[in-house]
Amino acid sequence: MTDIPVLLQKELTERFCLFSSAVISSNNADNTTKMVLALKDEAKIESVLLSDNKNRLTACLSTQVGCPCNCVFCKTGSLGFKRNLDSAEIVEQFLHLKNFCDNTSRGDAKTQSENKGKHTLDNIVFMGMGEPLLNLENVRKAISIFNDKKGLNFSQRRITVSTCGICDSLFEIAEDGNFVRLALSLPTANENLRQLLMPIAKTNPLEKIKQALLLFQRNGGGRITLEVPLLGNINTSAKDALSIASFAKGLKTVVNIIPWNPVSGLVFQGKPLLEPNKKEIQEYTSVLENAKLKVTKRLHKGRSVLGACGQLGGFSVKNM
Repeated sequence: MTDIPVLLQKELTERFCLFSSAVISSNNADNTTKMVLALKDEAKIESVLLSDNKNRLTACLSTQVGCPCNCVFCKTGSLGFKRNLDSAEIVEQFLHLKNFCDNTSRGDAKTQSENKGKHTLDNIVFMGMGEPLLNLENVRKAISIFNDKKGLNFSQRRITVSTCGICDSLFEIAEDGNFVRLALSLPTANENLRQLLMPIAKTNPLEKIKQALLLFQRNGGGRITLEVPLLGNINTSAKDALSIASFAKGLKTVVNIIPWNPVSGLVFQGKPLLEPNKKEIQEYTSVLENAKLKVTKRLHKGRSVLGACGQLGGFSVKNM
């Protein structure tokens, strides 16, 4: 602001800051950019910019420093939990990614000219570090900022919140009537195996989760994505696929299969986790398709920079 007195400029600079976080590293590969951000208390989080085959850009945002859910297939869950992010820290992730987009060429000269001065991100997903529904107040406040017509005016239908299945928060969302898109992480609907893979499941049973999702859709919420992380030799059987099909009955869903992305050191019942092989993926997919479910497969994007699903958090948060 050069149209105010120099002394006032100096005072504003000393007393205020535009960002409480800073990008301390950035890595790019496979049309994916992963940023590591340092927060005001020196804690670190990661945010990811994803590009699909249609050149659409998605901001993948974190909601917590670490994660308390401790899913066995997720790097973030192995780090422990420090704290929730406040709404400003969530919004700033988007702005850091947007700044990167604004300074990166996208499309031909005509497209770049048309997009000049506009936000260039197409979608927002809360699929980064942490469980969004355990920080619902701040997530909602961040979404309201994204939606504000005087700000980014970002459509709620282009925002997806992914959850392990936090029942109380799901019911709150279902009754609220102010809907974004929902995605449920569901490695299996076999409750015994689910509880072993996702300890949070012990206090958030599938029966109650489904009641909340049915209410969500009855009240006007849209199609729900069932995200299925496939773990080699663990949840790839026809029985597991049929359990997903049974859970999906009565719901408007799409099943997104996510072959597990390698993370060193993660184990289940004393054995290292493995990627599913092509046969496991194909047979699992066939069972779901034969059950008349719509099935998609998550693209392997950002593996080389540890920016793919389940890989975020290449640092410890316990002793920061």
